[in-house]
Amino acid sequence: MKSRPDGVLGGIGNTPLIELRRVVPQGAARVVAKLEWANPTGSMKDRMAKAAIDAAEADGRLVKGGTVVEYTAGTTGISLALVCAARGYGLEIVFSDAFSEEKGRTMRAFGANVTVVKSDSGRINEALIKEMIRVADGLSERPGHWYCNQLRNHDAIAGYLPLGEEIWTQTEGKVDAFVHTVSTAHSIHGVTKALWAHNDRIRIVAVEPAESAVLSGKPSGSHKIEGIGIGFIPPLWQPEMVNEIQTVSTEEAKAMARRLAREEGIFAGTSTGANVVAAIRMAQQLGAGATVATIIIDSGLRYLSGDVFR
Repeated sequence: MKSRPDGVLGGIGNTPLIELRRVVPQGAARVVAKLEWANPTGSMKDRMAKAAIDAAEADGRLVKGGTVVEYTAGTTGISLALVCAARGYGLEIVFSDAFSEEKGRTMRAFGANVTVVKSDSGRINEALIKEMIRVADGLSERPGHWYCNQLRNHDAIAGYLPLGEEIWTQTEGKVDAFVHTVSTAHSIHGVTKALWAHNDRIRIVAVEPAESAVLSGKPSGSHKIEGIGIGFIPPLWQPEMVNEIQTVSTEEAKAMARRLAREEGIFAGTSTGANVVAAIRMAQQLGAGATVATIIIDSGLRYLSGDVFR
């Protein structure tokens, strides 16, 4: 058996593609989903964390023995913590009590130092995200610290180009639409670039929280779908890279996360629930014979302390 030369990081990518069978109504298109929980930390964000650190190492921004700084809802932070542990870097994380307790504990288990910013009763909104960024900005000014700054990190998108290629290969090029939530916008744009290089007629659907539908031109608000919907337009957002924007409410996303566990055996978080809600809508619109692809973003094990599965 051949070993991976990059240790645990060699396990990133090449995740399974599965078909949803019980939550998709009869007469709708086929819905397939990448099981990104098969990455080492149980999240698609392992892809961008490795890509961002690879690039920073290559051009000397991150030096041996250095420390990485990032603000995060937890998923990116856990993935950065994995890469930092595997490569021997320190990690300073700015987190919040608006996000699940498991995420904070996991980052600390990997050796990260976690600073917690208090939220307004667990609400995720623009004010919270911008305060987290402000705190991270300050930490990044320390000597020997490299600021990942995910919302403005152009290197992270490269981590998602292989994800798009995997979808294309695993569907044998038979994919009519790709549906995905928006946070930094790295993942939706990376997958789109890869898919459109093969077929630019594939329909791209962006998904955001109904309570804070800023991409749709609506007012910024508060919601509880962790990992998406930052409350303002992501700096690297490219509207020309999507054909349509759909909104999904927190309650719809939570309900679908529960259905996925009970009806499909897929244990995932609320952002995945939002993905599947929107993917089913697109599948009903396209009808039988078409294929809609989406992403199972991370594992439901990260959300047991919240109310999603309670």
